[in-house]
Amino acid sequence: MKKITASEVRQRGSLSLLLLLLALVGVSTATVAWFTIADSTRLQSIGINVTSGVAMRFDLDAHESIEQYTQTLSFAQIGQRIQAEKGFDPAATPLEPVTMSEERTFTFQDGRLVSDESGAYLEFTLHFMSEEDMIVHLTSAAHKDGTAGTLISSETPGLAESMRISFSTGGMTYVYDPGMGNFTNTTGNIRTFGLPSSENMVYNDVNAMFPLTSGQDRPVVVHVWLEGTDEACTNDLKGSAYSIRLRFEGTDAEHNLFSSRH
Repeated sequence: MKKITASEVRQRGSLSLLLLLLALVGVSTATVAWFTIADSTRLQSIGINVTSGVAMRFDLDAHESIEQYTQTLSFAQIGQRIQAEKGFDPAATPLEPVTMSEERTFTFQDGRLVSDESGAYLEFTLHFMSEEDMIVHLTSAAHKDGTAGTLISSETPGLAESMRISFSTGGMTYVYDPGMGNFTNTTGNIRTFGLPSSENMVYNDVNAMFPLTSGQDRPVVVHVWLEGTDEACTNDLKGSAYSIRLRFEGTDAEHNLFSSRH
């Protein structure tokens, strides 16, 4: 058997200590972003208003013609649908920190699957229809009629950055991350993106989502959740209220707005 020298012992000891420190750092990094007292850190209220561009409409149900769709949905309407389909009142059931482990699948910090009927996150379906073939974008810009753009707001710093809103259709999921800025990242069939400020809004591949074919209904499953792995998702959010406003615009293949033609 080869004799181990004192120098080798010290080297191996140093390596073991380094690996231990790295392991501790990894554990710390993995847990610091989650709420530490999940049962006591829940949100108290939510408000959602959804609007769309002129050439596009949507509703909570599919219809035969575009005239049957609407351009505005309130949280009261969405909340009633969620309560009817999922069995809980979203206005009285605060969100809990979860993470999207894969497309349309959510888990808690300990890896347990989260049911869409638990109230930990919101799920509802928007049905889109357009007058012309187009690409749907989420936009931070206000419409020329004064309708404000997409915004997640709260008096509590960090809450907006910790939230996510996803749109799943046609085998792809588009995740809006308010803290990401004007960037995008794609992993498999999940594309995460941010938005620039309203005054800097430009329609391009970063904020482009799914296509619409003229006169055809397209169902899109929407999820709203607190991303437990985001560093902004901390106990400082305890008892906070927030509101969500979504606005969509349609463009042609070159990202020219259809609404500018009306």
